[in-house]
Amino acid sequence: MIPAPFDYVRVSTVDEAVAALAEHGEDAKILAGGHSLLPIMKLRLAVPSVLIDISGVEELSYVRVEGDEVAIGAATRHHELEKSEVAQSEVPLLPHVASRVGDPQVRHKGTLGGTVAHCDPASDLPTALLALGATVVVQGPSGRRSIPITEFFLGFFETAMEEGELVVELRVPRTGSGGWGYEKFTRRENDWPIVAAAAVHLPDGSVGVALANMGGVVLKASAVEAALAEGKSIEDAAELAAEGTSPSSDMHADAEYRSHLARLLTKRALKVASGETGASTAESTAA
Repeated sequence: MIPAPFDYVRVSTVDEAVAALAEHGEDAKILAGGHSLLPIMKLRLAVPSVLIDISGVEELSYVRVEGDEVAIGAATRHHELEKSEVAQSEVPLLPHVASRVGDPQVRHKGTLGGTVAHCDPASDLPTALLALGATVVVQGPSGRRSIPITEFFLGFFETAMEEGELVVELRVPRTGSGGWGYEKFTRRENDWPIVAAAAVHLPDGSVGVALANMGGVVLKASAVEAALAEGKSIEDAAELAAEGTSPSSDMHADAEYRSHLARLLTKRALKVASGETGASTAESTAA
């Protein structure tokens, strides 16, 4: 289908983007890579009257160390994150996951801030960010504020951003050489995951675990994290992966199968993170 008519505004600074959002109100949408927004516009699931293009805002594209965290600009593309030496050294889970998003065309256009703001429950990078305990920095008419990622995803395509705000930065703890694993099951190489699991050893000694496509948003595997903190084995902890989730049933998998995948992929991710096994071939192997 063809999208409904819209006006196009290109900005070159964050302040210009905030001003444009204030001027056009709730009928405006931010355009960065466009790989999430444009498809739903073609289906008329989103009908913005104005698109505000931030793809040329250079101040939003960076990966750098700031204290105990890595700061990543919202307009940083997946390919840039994948190839970033800073990210590879300080938070290696993220460049690995970025390398498994879609195909090269998607990775060269899609942005980290865009995939977070889109809030798709099957998104790879938001799952990794949730496991890492990231912070989302947004900016609006009242300035900047920081939102823990555990409070950012509210529901299907719904976030904690208020009207007139946009994502400007993601901040993640520096995990360095700490173990991590990311496992996802797909029908084909470039598909969205039917289920995915991220596990990472955090600087405070805990293990962060998150799941994709097990509810209306990406979810923390809280029962798994608690079991590991109590000293339970990976096998026993992974059996709790589906607790507190609400997987859907569709043409790709029913809820029971998704729960099975959550347990299996969580166990694989935890074993990789602990160094017990190497990365598996979950994408191409039936689970």
